Amino acid sequence: MYAKKMILVAALLGCGALHSAWAGKNDDTLRIGFTRESDTLDVYFNATREGVVMAHLIWDALLWRNPKTGQYQPGLADEWAFIDNQTLEFKLKRGVKFHNGEKFDADDVVYTMNWISNPENGVKARRFVDWIKVAEKVDSNTVRIIAKKPFPAALEMLSNLLVIYPNEYHAEAGPDLFGRAPVGTGPYAVTDVDIGKKITFRANREYFGGSKGAPAIGNIVVSNFSDKNTLLAEVLTGRIDWMWNVPADQAEKLQNNPQLQVVNESTMRIGFVVMDAVGRSGDTPFTKRKVRQAVAHAINREAIVKHLVKGRSTVIHSACFPTQIGCEQSVRKYEYNPDKARRLLDEAGYPDGFRVDLHANRDRPYVEAILSDLQEVGIDANLVYIKWPALREKRRAGKVALQHTTWGSYSVNDVSAVTSVFFSDNPDDYAHDRQVRQWLAEGDNNTDLEVRKAAYSKALRRIAEQAYWVPTWTYNVNYVFSKDLNFTPDYDEYPRFYQSYWN
Repeated sequence: MYAKKMILVAALLGCGALHSAWAGKNDDTLRIGFTRESDTLDVYFNATREGVVMAHLIWDALLWRNPKTGQYQPGLADEWAFIDNQTLEFKLKRGVKFHNGEKFDADDVVYTMNWISNPENGVKARRFVDWIKVAEKVDSNTVRIIAKKPFPAALEMLSNLLVIYPNEYHAEAGPDLFGRAPVGTGPYAVTDVDIGKKITFRANREYFGGSKGAPAIGNIVVSNFSDKNTLLAEVLTGRIDWMWNVPADQAEKLQNNPQLQVVNESTMRIGFVVMDAVGRSGDTPFTKRKVRQAVAHAINREAIVKHLVKGRSTVIHSACFPTQIGCEQSVRKYEYNPDKARRLLDEAGYPDGFRVDLHANRDRPYVEAILSDLQEVGIDANLVYIKWPALREKRRAGKVALQHTTWGSYSVNDVSAVTSVFFSDNPDDYAHDRQVRQWLAEGDNNTDLEVRKAAYSKALRRIAEQAYWVPTWTYNVNYVFSKDLNFTPDYDEYPRFYQSYWN
């Protein structure tokens, strides 16, 4: 079956297949294809980026971060200010309604913030809500959100991730039903749900607009496909108008297709090799710094980016995305030098190298190139290629000595959303470096920007010096979509379909 799909895709790529007459613009329905399923539409219980993309259609947050300027703009709040280092006050927009007609006011904000921050409710990505101590109603149009301690990334969270529930409907429906029949204030309302298969949206013609603007396209249908080749065939025949994460070689072949647009954009996602520096997985060579440094010198990151990753990706050296607040770039760099890698292995007591499992969950061609580079210096790495949930479970159980994975920081433009996630003495921490943890805590809990930058700088420099990670490269995305669609991707990897329109 897989071979047949490949043959079909190759044939369509070669002939420049024409779109079906009924697709997209003709019936004012944007048809989007994803290859990763969402088992719920409730963003607080959905860890996929696709889930967050759909959440931005359904709901609004208090603020909206402009992807072009990075500035915070009004969302469900018109005004906001820090009352003190731990208290944010918001003046809410008046006249807003949820899709079911429920009036939006302070009660919805207070209910949502207190519900998601309660550990008993089990929302995912606890790090993004654990900072909230309590939300309080001042009046029907004013709320205060109080942090447990100074939390400088609060505005980022409240502009990007923390959407507002309708308190009455959510309390009545409960999390399970709410995830299958969600209600928000956003530019699109959900009209039909077949979880894992198809979600249908219609434009909210009573949308208040604000920073997002009014939706121009009448309907959106999100469909799930088993693999990229099946989805690409649907795009080439015109039954799907938009897809992303198209492999570079296929995107290049589509450049001359007159029915399609191909756009490459960088993202905030970074790749990295993690080594078990503390020995959580048992007696491993990676507890020796010279072994970790040997791995860093062995991987030809520049060649992998040039020949495989391509696009607007770049090699990185620090354990964060370059634009993130506090992402120190003046860290120790490990140039590609296989001879030096062999010397370091010899000095560490492994003149003949060693065998190890390399775990990964995506981008097999990139990982196989890393394997080849490691084998060149004597590290016989066996690829264990498993799905993300399985890798996450093994990693958090301390059963992974070597892994290549990625992290998109939920597109939060702050070091606390990546470095602090992996080096703060939690199940994802394979360094357990007390000094690094202390510096990160100082940066995470101080509202003075210069103090934060100084603390993060020290942490990131030590991470590089100790070679706890080998940061590999930034990622890019190839978007392929109908020539009839006006769509502009942003580096934060959140497709803003509510700002798209037909040409």
